[in-house]
Amino acid sequence: MGKFLAVLNGAADDTDKAELTEQQQGEFMHAWAVWAQKNEHALIDPGAPLFRKKLVTARGVEDFTDAKTGYAIVEAGTHEEAVRLFSDHPHIALVPGNSIEVIECPPVPS
Repeated sequence: MGKFLAVLNGAADDTDKAELTEQQQGEFMHAWAVWAQKNEHALIDPGAPLFRKKLVTARGVEDFTDAKTGYAIVEAGTHEEAVRLFSDHPHIALVPGNSIEVIECPPVPS
């Protein structure tokens, strides 16, 4: 079994975010919970939102923004199996243009 990092990317701008009603937000959270329960066998870390981002470089630290809005970590037999876990994730249906990157995390060589 391999470990895979899923990075959720949001396409919404501030206007799109403001247009989501409380009911839509509640429905989304319910759909997320249903997805997590259906895939609990594979979830190593169900993830969380990503906020307050800092970029650390040799020149120092600075705030930054990007489209990454959340993450999850799953275990699957293959990369393709990991991708299939996210094929019906509610995040990709919430706002047109949302996406999920599924990245293999191989063991560190010893």
